[in-house]
Amino acid sequence: MPEGTRRYKAEIDGEPYTIVGPKSQEHMKITAETVDEQLKQLKELTVGLSKEKRAILLAINAVSDQLSMREELDELKKKMKENSRLD
Repeated sequence: MPEGTRRYKAEIDGEPYTIVGPKSQEHMKITAETVDEQLKQLKELTVGLSKEKRAILLAINAVSDQLSMREELDELKKKMKENSRLD
């Protein structure tokens, strides 16, 4: 395992997972808890949908949120750049 890589064991939607990555244990814990909570919410809202389809919906929601945040960040950077030119 590369240096700086950590392992974190989590239970998500009743299944055990080992998460491997460079982030802190606390970051991985919060991430796993957030995914678990969102899957529980989707389960309540989409009765009868398979685990796989709920996971895909969660991924779509996560990517959509990521793209929205990236757009906001790009817009803020653009405004900051314009403001710095005015100074």
